[in-house]
Amino acid sequence: MSGFTLGQKDRRAGVTGMSWKIIGHDWAVDLLRRSLTAGRVAHAYLFSGPPQVGKTTLALALAKALNCTQADPPCGRCPSCLRIARGVHPDVQLVLGEGARDSIKIEQIRALQREAVLAPYEGRHRVFVLQRIDRASVEAANSLLKTLEEPPGHTVLVLTALDPEALPATIVSRCQRLDLRPAAHDIVEVALRERGVPSPTAELLSRLSGGRVGWALCACENDATLLSRQQGLDSLSGLLSEDRLGRLEYASKASREPVTVRQHIELWISWWRDVLLLCSQSETGIVNVDQINEIRQLSRQLTLAQAVAGLQALQAAADQMEANVNARLAIEGLLLQLPRSYPLPHR
Repeated sequence: MSGFTLGQKDRRAGVTGMSWKIIGHDWAVDLLRRSLTAGRVAHAYLFSGPPQVGKTTLALALAKALNCTQADPPCGRCPSCLRIARGVHPDVQLVLGEGARDSIKIEQIRALQREAVLAPYEGRHRVFVLQRIDRASVEAANSLLKTLEEPPGHTVLVLTALDPEALPATIVSRCQRLDLRPAAHDIVEVALRERGVPSPTAELLSRLSGGRVGWALCACENDATLLSRQQGLDSLSGLLSEDRLGRLEYASKASREPVTVRQHIELWISWWRDVLLLCSQSETGIVNVDQINEIRQLSRQLTLAQAVAGLQALQAAADQMEANVNARLAIEGLLLQLPRSYPLPHR
């Protein structure tokens, strides 16, 4: 991992500013602040972690800190910080994947290389944030390696990834790696309440988020998230009381919307884990707290072995969908393994 020394004019006291606005990753913010305070910043960072855990938010906060014009960076108020927040700063670029797989292509890396050698337009550093670099094409990853080996002195690359193990070791070794972990649900809950979210909703969203702050913040601003969740849970409730024919009919219709089915299966996995907890005589760690009555009723109808088998079937179906197995076959296999229950009450 290479680094560069900031110029004397960039060595400013009080880098421990309060405007990073990062929730649940204090250790990462402290590390980056110390780097700024010491006048040394890596040429390349790799931020990894689950979806919507805060990787891109932290990357943009770093970009603000590097280009902030005030004494306590990032101030969040100067023209530079405000332009980065709006996505219009000429020296800060977000590189997103393209195509069906949302993968970064070699043409995008070549464009980045042409711009990276140019002097900053108005800031001190050019910052490129490459999202989901673990989905980049092999050609793009190999081309990026050249820039990582001989980076321009004024350029900082921030790579984000869900699965850093999918990256070539040569890329990982040339980056300073920060693995962002999900935040504790009480931290997320407090953050939501501070934004005016009612306590019951804040608690529910914090648990549903699994510590992914970005997901929780998006969900509290979009009523459609909880509405879609309820529709998915209603589907599961109806399916559990259906006979074999009814389940096969659902599989036939659902296979035409594989994206929605994947989302529902992930939701059902969370819900079924709660069922398994109650079947195990434990309520610690329940996620779907607003569904506790329904979960309790189903847990009373199932044996522990049935609850385990149901969760295993759901996880297997999720894995099959991720591997692009025929959607109808995957859904049919899942639904024929789930136990049948008496109808659950609808909310």
